Amino acid sequence: MSQQPQQPQSPPPKTPQIPQTTGLQENIACLLCYVLWWISGIAFLVLEPNNKNIKFHAWQSIIISVPFFVLAIIFSAIPFIWFIGTILWVVGWVLLLYIGLMAYQGRKIVVPYAGPLAEKWAEQPPGTNQPPATK
Repeated sequence: MSQQPQQPQSPPPKTPQIPQTTGLQENIACLLCYVLWWISGIAFLVLEPNNKNIKFHAWQSIIISVPFFVLAIIFSAIPFIWFIGTILWVVGWVLLLYIGLMAYQGRKIVVPYAGPLAEKWAEQPPGTNQPPATK
């Protein structure tokens, strides 16, 4: 009885990501949602209204970056504790770039408080990009 050599199985082909309305692949758009903090988040809410994954990352970027942005400006303007503002800028950049890189790799990081809210807002139909009234 002769055994046939086993051929190595090739991994299944990856399904190509469909270009979005911006012409960017989805993973690149998700990364770019975090690069310019809340500004890029708003831009992608406008540019990609039909993609729930991109909308999630855009909303999460906005929800995370606005408090960091506001607090960093406030603390930077106060004498003797201006360094807290600098620390907030650095922590904000590191956090957003880490989440963006994970989004680029296809991993979805759901940040506590911000993530569930972003998921809820991303489920809204296109054309309603404003946050719903909370009860």
